[in-house]
Amino acid sequence: MLFNSIDFAIFLPIVFLLYWFVFPRNLKIQNLFLLIVSYIFYGWWDWRFLSLIIISSFVDYYVGLKIHGEKDDSKRKAYLWVSILVNLGFLGFFKYFNFFAGNFVQAFSFFGQELNIQSLKIILPVGISFYTFQTMSYTIDIYRKKLEPTKDMIAFFSFVTFFPQLVAGPIERASNLLPQFYKKRKFTYENGVDGMRQILWGLFKKIVIADNCAQYVNLIFNNSADYPGSVLFVGAFLFAFQIYGDFSGYSDIAIGTSRLFGFNLMQNFNFPYFSRDIAEFWRRWHISLSTWFRDYLYIPLGGSRRGKIVNIRNIFIIFIVSGFWHGANWTFIVWGVLNAFFFLPLMLLGKNRVNTDTVAQGKLFPSLKEIFYMSVTFIITLFAWIFFRATDLTHAFSYIKEMFSSSIFVVPNGAYFAKMTTHPYSIVLLIVLFIIIEWLQRDREFGLDLKDIKMKSIYKYSIYYSIISLIVLFAAKSQDFIYFQF
Repeated sequence: MLFNSIDFAIFLPIVFLLYWFVFPRNLKIQNLFLLIVSYIFYGWWDWRFLSLIIISSFVDYYVGLKIHGEKDDSKRKAYLWVSILVNLGFLGFFKYFNFFAGNFVQAFSFFGQELNIQSLKIILPVGISFYTFQTMSYTIDIYRKKLEPTKDMIAFFSFVTFFPQLVAGPIERASNLLPQFYKKRKFTYENGVDGMRQILWGLFKKIVIADNCAQYVNLIFNNSADYPGSVLFVGAFLFAFQIYGDFSGYSDIAIGTSRLFGFNLMQNFNFPYFSRDIAEFWRRWHISLSTWFRDYLYIPLGGSRRGKIVNIRNIFIIFIVSGFWHGANWTFIVWGVLNAFFFLPLMLLGKNRVNTDTVAQGKLFPSLKEIFYMSVTFIITLFAWIFFRATDLTHAFSYIKEMFSSSIFVVPNGAYFAKMTTHPYSIVLLIVLFIIIEWLQRDREFGLDLKDIKMKSIYKYSIYYSIISLIVLFAAKSQDFIYFQF
């Protein structure tokens, strides 16, 4: 079920009314209701894959109890490996089987040996990369004795399948989200309004920014051989805003929806395109995944505590694994490697923690120095996004080769975009408006975060109705959320 669909527009108010007005008193029944509607939400896509979530939930629920009750370290570790192997086994089979089989065949073909390994028509379960990481962190934290296991099976299953963030995150830690299922929840007007604001902002980012950019991005990337470098640059530029609007828009809707039900999820994006270096970018982009890899991979590998050689190794491991997490394609791995190379100089010079505050804090305009650093960071990020969007490495390299040819100086012709439903100038104006709003709100949680701001109601409602009007006016052909494929 898509957040930007009629189905969800009907589903959400029904669930909301039942949750607060039919099941408000008994916490267990309320949690059970959330579990059932979460299964309905996920099963709307394909009910057959509910079995994977249920098996994963059962395994990690019982493994958590076994790890906590076991004194022998070797047995505790064995139980932990059961959880890791089950979850990564599901993930590996459904997401990576064909990738490894295909590359295995190619490797033998290189040496003149022909193998006949048939690829399988495997459907990738939506959200599998997200909920497997979420549930694995639960058993890992119990093993590390940072978390007590729950004996409330309904609460745990609800934590794993909580519908607002089930499909594309944020990847919540059990230490943050699970305790919220134990406590009586009360609806407050302030939380409701704030949740609706964030949902509205998420819909604006998805429907107005991402989906309109997607029209141009799909046209340009799918026919890149037909366009000069200047148009290819436009395609890369628009993809940067498409993926940001698409993914952060989903997170905003998920966080806002959760708030309607009395839950607080972690912030997943913190205005990343205003970053002054690539390290700051990764502290602000997909925060739930970046911190997951930091806590469960980078630090266990030794982090930065074992010398520069080990630190360099760990940097490359975490970025390559991050790339591979996104998809079974060499383009994602190269994307990860590129980001590791971008990050490396900052780490070696000890400047990867320099920019931890908000850019131009307390000022309306950034300095020329800050503009320069933000521009450089955005450009290298944009360059890496080409690999993320390309169909394969050959496509990526040919795209880059043409983009940096002399044709980059060719003025884009309007005829290239004649079939588009949204005029190019409209796209430019929408992106400029989007950047201005995000800039003005960069020290807040999201673009439409107006709580604690003294403003007359008429002005606030003018803003809301303006955003709604833009959504209605510029509603492009609906596009699936990009991160559903991961």
